[in-house]
Amino acid sequence: MWNNDEMKGKADQAKGRVKQAVGDIKNDQQLHDEGQADEAAGRVQESFGKGKRKVGEAVEDIGKNIKK
Repeated sequence: MWNNDEMKGKADQAKGRVKQAVGDIKNDQQLHDEGQADEAAGRVQESFGKGKRKVGEAVEDIGKNIKK
């Protein structure tokens, strides 16, 4: 299951893509660049969230194996 970091990262990526598209339509390079930055930050946050989730799952697995 996704955690908050993964969901916020996905949302930021989508927001960035929208900003880029609007920037392209309006010929606004600054808005386009902001969109690229938002999308990149979203990818980083999503990756962090995935890593955090995987560590949590690994710890759970270790705990289950210790109880056996």
